[in-house]
Amino acid sequence: MADRLTFTIPGKPEYATMIRLAIGTVALEAGFSIEDAEDIKVATAEACKNICCHGNDSYPDSLKMECIVEDGKIELFIEDIGEGSSFEKVNPICMDCPKEGDLSLAVIQSIMDKVEVSTHAQGRKFIRMTKSNG
Repeated sequence: MADRLTFTIPGKPEYATMIRLAIGTVALEAGFSIEDAEDIKVATAEACKNICCHGNDSYPDSLKMECIVEDGKIELFIEDIGEGSSFEKVNPICMDCPKEGDLSLAVIQSIMDKVEVSTHAQGRKFIRMTKSNG
């Protein structure tokens, strides 16, 4: 039976640290090595940052992450679930950094076994990523 965890956080990037740490703990408990757990933490942080920052003039109201652990595999689904963008950026540097956003996706793809990046019909982004243990 799969273990399923769901987190909903404000769309501000500073809350991604909490998700990153929680997912690292989940990965360790699921039997991943320390190195793989650290990699999964990096991919999680980059995915959160990519969804809430890159190419947007404000942060989404909220992010949702689902984590499914089953049979030596961890699957993470991170999405913008906000109805809008009410958190204004103090320094909208991310408006000019699509190349940095592309770099974060390259990092995620180099770490995880499978990565899907897409946009909902409403224009909200999501990233699904999977890593197998071993």
